[in-house]
Amino acid sequence: MSEDFKLEIVNPEKSYLSKEDVTEVIVPAFEGEMGILKDHISIISFLKPGIITIHSKSGEEKFYVEDGIVEFKDNNLSVLTSSILNLKEMEKGKIQDLIQIAEEESRKSDISDQSKFLFDQKIEVLKNLN
Repeated sequence: MSEDFKLEIVNPEKSYLSKEDVTEVIVPAFEGEMGILKDHISIISFLKPGIITIHSKSGEEKFYVEDGIVEFKDNNLSVLTSSILNLKEMEKGKIQDLIQIAEEESRKSDISDQSKFLFDQKIEVLKNLN
């Protein structure tokens, strides 16, 4: 019996990635990292800055996301995000630029606690990539 399910990642520009041979996806949900396998219960959750890890028959892929929504239903996983970057294609300079921008935003005095939390999450994830 097949252990595969379907994954689609969509960002505002296009359908970013579509795969039908996925065996596991790990997403950075607000509740913590969440592993999704075939026949997982139906869920909808928000994403925080972090790494999406995709395991499929063709290998492992990793992507950095800043935000989004994840939904799993009937063995179809949908990820909607405004920002996604393939880690294989990310240059060290790009990571440094993202860290610098996040640190500047985090230091502003007029940001909300939620925004500060998200910027701190983003900084931590990006520094771990460096």
